[in-house]
Amino acid sequence: MESSQIEAARGGDELAFAALVEPFRRELHLHCYRISGSVDDADDLLQEVLVAAWKGLPQFAGRSSLRTWLYRIATTRSLSRLRDQARRPRPAPAPPFEPPTPSDRFDVPHLQPYPDARLDELDPAMRVVARESIELAFVVALQALPPRQAAALVLCDVLDFSTGEAADMLAASPTAVKGLLQRARSAMPAPRARDGSDAHDELARVFADAFERDDVDSLIGLLTDQTWLAMPPASERYEGRSAIEAFLRASAAGRPGGHYTLTATSAASRPAFVCYLDGRARGLLVIEPAPDGTRVVSIMRFLDDNLHRHFGMPDTLP
Repeated sequence: MESSQIEAARGGDELAFAALVEPFRRELHLHCYRISGSVDDADDLLQEVLVAAWKGLPQFAGRSSLRTWLYRIATTRSLSRLRDQARRPRPAPAPPFEPPTPSDRFDVPHLQPYPDARLDELDPAMRVVARESIELAFVVALQALPPRQAAALVLCDVLDFSTGEAADMLAASPTAVKGLLQRARSAMPAPRARDGSDAHDELARVFADAFERDDVDSLIGLLTDQTWLAMPPASERYEGRSAIEAFLRASAAGRPGGHYTLTATSAASRPAFVCYLDGRARGLLVIEPAPDGTRVVSIMRFLDDNLHRHFGMPDTLP
């Protein structure tokens, strides 16, 4: 069936081409996201991949599967996008108050969390792997790797391609890919164990309630000594209770428009909230619970006023 669709698509049949690539659209989007770290970029990259596949189909010789060929295009396009991002950093919005001195820098300005709802379109077996490989800690660690190392790790350890297949996609030798994998694996953090979701849900509810009331004392009580706060695309990172408390108090005191309203969603396999201020969407907040679900170990406040649209949330609240 696939061979007849390929021939029809080569002849200009757009419906045949759409039928060919449809089974791979969501997983290709995820692949572009893991390497780029951005849902916006993944949306653009997927369209680039499909256009390149449409134009290149007459040269597809069938020496690999169609899926492998599409992944080769997606990998090449994603690596090119990373090189472009190095030249065009995403600007950070100016805060409406004077923030305290940060503890450190957060240097992944293009980072965006992946909407969990999009994983529902995947095969159930693939969904399990996808949830682990879109967690923010994993994606942030990927962004810190040299791009070809990150691509080799995703292709072999996440998608289970062989080193030979990955070598073909990266235009490298299998020996070179093994070297890329060895260096990438040594740099990646160990997976974090997680407890049941009931504790996470309760923690998220208590956190959201305190955040909406600007109850800084209660928020600080939910943190550990090592909890950190980052706000992509801003570069500031605040580490520990004291630093985060100083930032939250400055934000509450200097913010125009009153209190936030948080609308729950799920992103990067973590509890998340679309933030509304004066009824208008003002970015997204993602928390990472500790393994036992009793404390928050990281807070990611994404300062992108369009990010909520990836989660199917309205621009304004009634």
